[in-house]
Amino acid sequence: MTQQSWAPPRPDDTRPSDRAGPPRVGLLSVHTSPLERPGAGDSGGMNVYLSSLASHLVRRGVTVDVFTRATGADLPPSVAVEDGITVHHLDAGPAHASKSELASHLCAFYLAMANHPATAALDVVHAHYWMSGWVGRHLQRRQGLPLVSSFHTLARVKNDALAPGDVPEPAIRLTAEERVAAASDALIASTAAEAAILEQLGAARGRIHVVPAGVDLDVFTPTIDRQRARQALGGGRIVLFVGRLQPLKAPDLAVRALAALDTLMPDDGLPTRLVVVGGPSGPASETAHPAGLRRLADALGVADRVAFLAPREQPALAPLYRAADAVIVPSHSESFGLVALEAQACGTPVVASDVAGLRSIVGGGGTLVGSRDPQAFAAALLPYLTDAHRRAEASAAAVETAAGYGWDRTAGATLAAYEHVLGSTAAEVQRRGA
Repeated sequence: MTQQSWAPPRPDDTRPSDRAGPPRVGLLSVHTSPLERPGAGDSGGMNVYLSSLASHLVRRGVTVDVFTRATGADLPPSVAVEDGITVHHLDAGPAHASKSELASHLCAFYLAMANHPATAALDVVHAHYWMSGWVGRHLQRRQGLPLVSSFHTLARVKNDALAPGDVPEPAIRLTAEERVAAASDALIASTAAEAAILEQLGAARGRIHVVPAGVDLDVFTPTIDRQRARQALGGGRIVLFVGRLQPLKAPDLAVRALAALDTLMPDDGLPTRLVVVGGPSGPASETAHPAGLRRLADALGVADRVAFLAPREQPALAPLYRAADAVIVPSHSESFGLVALEAQACGTPVVASDVAGLRSIVGGGGTLVGSRDPQAFAAALLPYLTDAHRRAEASAAAVETAAGYGWDRTAGATLAAYEHVLGSTAAEVQRRGA
């Protein structure tokens, strides 16, 4: 049975005899650093995940080393983020190499990490994304480090739900994910649906731990003057889109849904506007990057009611969630859907694509749409924009849903997975020595 790692380790849990106290963990993130601002380029929910997980693991006594690629000559080799967390920048390929080029530099990353002094002190490596998994697998095989893997997104899922004009994930990624899934000592899946796919890729069922991502419940709260936040955005009815501007996230569908709403909204003189928060990500796209979205909005006659805002840190993002009547998440696929969770924590209803990662967290706090038709999204948004009672019900349900997803719970379940791996490793060593 797939392991549901939702309880923190008990105080009397047995640890390997040569370790005292909590483990020292290496969080491995080749292509993006937790120090980068989410919402543009290759930075997104995974960056939030890394920084939040690290911070909450430290609160439980864990020492965390984060290994990521150096993306600038001026970056220091190591940065102490807070007590117990250090980010190490490793030289592996040109500083400004694109994400699609990084597979050619994974050997260099592995060698840099294998020879890094901090690596020798690690008890376990937790790899994030497939490229990190590739490096982690070599560390496991050649350095003897136990490997825990989180994929965050899977090529098979992305390729099955490609946006129009988007490029399929390469064969090298598909192969790497299968090999990492089969070799990992433990895998962290955000949902039961992801766990099932990992089994299909060759992961042993008993090594999969279902651990949903978390949300910062101190930052994303419904407890401020919502009207004041709304006025800061210009008033009216507000639909909010938050995320990287790339075909996968389908910001064009948000613009089309706004236009479709015009045939449904009451004629009361109150404008309905779309606020898009995020920056370009990946190759230039006519349907996802700002210039193309502006042309689309102009063609649909809604350009004067679409605003584009730059990515921002979480404390500055939370007021935007609170200001919105609804948040639209029209992604073609999502492994978890952190935006949907952050919105619900702020008491804002979510209208989202009916895909696995969103299906697991959007219940009474929103509406799932099983169609790519803008009219279907508009119809789902309508009650939250026009019916105060319906919105209040959804808002209360959204807050209740999000309350079960604090980062401390995620960190506790992840630490339990580490301890399970380390306990199994110690038992295997003892068995072989017997």
